[in-house]
Amino acid sequence: MRPFDRKFGAGFLAAVPAAPGIYRFHGEHGGLLYVGKAVNLRRRLAQYRLAGRRKQERKRRALVKAAARITWEVCESPLAAALEEIRLIQSLRPPRNVASAYPFLYPYIGLAADGDELYFCLTTSPEAFPAVEFHGAFRSREITREAFFALSLLLRYVGHPVPRHRCHRLGRARHSHVRGFRRLPAGSLAAWSGLLRGESRAALEALALRLVDHAGARARKREIQESLSAVKRFFEEEAGALARVRAATGFEPYPVPQRDRDLLFARCRLDPLHA
Repeated sequence: MRPFDRKFGAGFLAAVPAAPGIYRFHGEHGGLLYVGKAVNLRRRLAQYRLAGRRKQERKRRALVKAAARITWEVCESPLAAALEEIRLIQSLRPPRNVASAYPFLYPYIGLAADGDELYFCLTTSPEAFPAVEFHGAFRSREITREAFFALSLLLRYVGHPVPRHRCHRLGRARHSHVRGFRRLPAGSLAAWSGLLRGESRAALEALALRLVDHAGARARKREIQESLSAVKRFFEEEAGALARVRAATGFEPYPVPQRDRDLLFARCRLDPLHA
């Protein structure tokens, strides 16, 4: 007998509707372990029943082993199921769910101008920096952080870094960073805002051309290229992706609130009106 049948009963799946919905795995004492969504609840839960020994099925086997009970709720559509899954994960944070569980960690990058100084801010707490105009929220902390520090390195070749203590005037928050530069090319604020909004790579392309003419940058060609690639990746996978989803859904609030980011992407992915 399969572990799934032994634990939940051989006739368990027969009672599960072949409809879109969400399902929950509960532990021995009733605690919620995991929340999932399904286009077809019966077919999705059958995948847990049939989970084999392959590495990619390890998570399913572990959930079956840990769970004492499975419950489900039918939703009116796959979109409704996806949105409800995200809301439940955000509010309940089941220990076996990782994606969407911590939207408050989604980062923003912001800009602020002060005379001939331009400041860049990386934070998950935009409220701590009231003078900064933020862009995001972005999902990948790794990609966004890598791009922020890559850009900070590149701008040293075309501008003059502002002393760190002056950057603190904009505000402070845990896990936040501010970098400032003087005498950047004219129009830098608008150009970099366009990149952070996912609208244009013009600022990055102009920066790359200026670096070609800089002897110090040419001497560190590999480091410069890696940094340019990091910013380009951020534009394509984070800023550009967010811009496309906002355009497709007509979502107006900006920057996008952290809790709304995953809901927005799910709506764009599953709503036929936005396909």
